[in-house]
Amino acid sequence: MTCKGCHSNKQSVFNGETAIHFPGREGLDKSLVFVFPKLVVCFHCGFTEFTVPERELRTLERGSPVDGAAVLSERVEPAPETKRRSTSPGMDS
Repeated sequence: MTCKGCHSNKQSVFNGETAIHFPGREGLDKSLVFVFPKLVVCFHCGFTEFTVPERELRTLERGSPVDGAAVLSERVEPAPETKRRSTSPGMDS
């Protein structure tokens, strides 16, 4: 098989994991769609391709989760920062 980007024969297949985000500000309120595809990577130009599985593809098309698709639907709030204390007496950060 040859690369679709540069037509090189120097390619290999890897396992991958990708989180697909919907575009724009409105995408921030939509689910993340996870895929775990086989990646075909060209060692000459870096072009990489993969196929999105059917359920995750339907989720991307509809813009909302499909039963059985790998998605993250809720936002996880970051932990509040804690104040660090210096190990030297009288030196607070």
